[in-house]
Amino acid sequence: MTTYRKAGVDIRLADRFTEFLQKKSKAIGGFAGVFPLRETGGEFSVVASTDGVGTKLKLAFLLDRHDTVGVDLVAMCVNDLLCCGAKPLFFLDYYATPKLDLRRSKKVIDGILEGCRQSGCALLGGETAELPGFYKPGEYDLAGFSVGLLRRGEEIDGRGVRPGDALVGLPSTGFHSNGYSLIRAVMKGAPLKKHARALLTPTKIYVRDIAAMRAALRRSGHDILGLSHITGSGIPGNLPRFFPKGVSAVMRKGSWKIPAVMRLVQEKGRISDSEMFDTFNMGLGMIAAVRPGALKTALRSVPGALHVGEVVRGRGEVLFS
Repeated sequence: MTTYRKAGVDIRLADRFTEFLQKKSKAIGGFAGVFPLRETGGEFSVVASTDGVGTKLKLAFLLDRHDTVGVDLVAMCVNDLLCCGAKPLFFLDYYATPKLDLRRSKKVIDGILEGCRQSGCALLGGETAELPGFYKPGEYDLAGFSVGLLRRGEEIDGRGVRPGDALVGLPSTGFHSNGYSLIRAVMKGAPLKKHARALLTPTKIYVRDIAAMRAALRRSGHDILGLSHITGSGIPGNLPRFFPKGVSAVMRKGSWKIPAVMRLVQEKGRISDSEMFDTFNMGLGMIAAVRPGALKTALRSVPGALHVGEVVRGRGEVLFS
């Protein structure tokens, strides 16, 4: 049986490192960092997030296709901003390569610009670094940084979540940009190349969907109570990040569709269900908590939105029924 740890990634160790960082700075721990602007009297805060594309880049190198990973880069950052209630303002990138290839580099930037277009933010700048001998020829690495604005009263922090609230899931477009070390360990050689195009599908950017949901909910006197971007560590690792004390979640398996490509990877690697759910988004890129009376409004506001579970009394766990 293949596991993420055997593929070289130890999620538990990463969690311990995050715990260490949280002890060093109380501001660390959410999906993004929130910094109140004293100059505005607390009316506004800036929210910042950073991320990368990870080993999904290996597929871009394999297919020599570089126009989608820039979308992934923006998505992984701006989707985190949404979980705090912020509106993305601008984006910066860091692009490192042993030798600059203009054809390839322009494709990467085209993808970043497309991600910025989808998220309604500006590409404000960045850094291009040529590092001979640091990366293999023909390869590169990407990191991104996004900043958003948060108005007082528009925070999404999970504090109001309580037992009985409904969980609304927004479908993913596939693996997004997590778990690719495990995917590559399973789909070696010809199978990887055969499915590489599907595996390169860019991460869904949820800026417009979340804006539409919040607008619809507010017109009816409600709002999103908590919001999770489902990335590394999957639903069990990300959903509890907005839980207040005393609650858990029950996710109803079968209430959403798990992408066929995920089942393919699971079968080829003989990966357990628990390992799959601890590693991948399993078909849900975002999960929002809303009041039961706001459920119908939330579902109608975003095409494809699904009722996937409920909040219950508990100790911060995610249970599957």
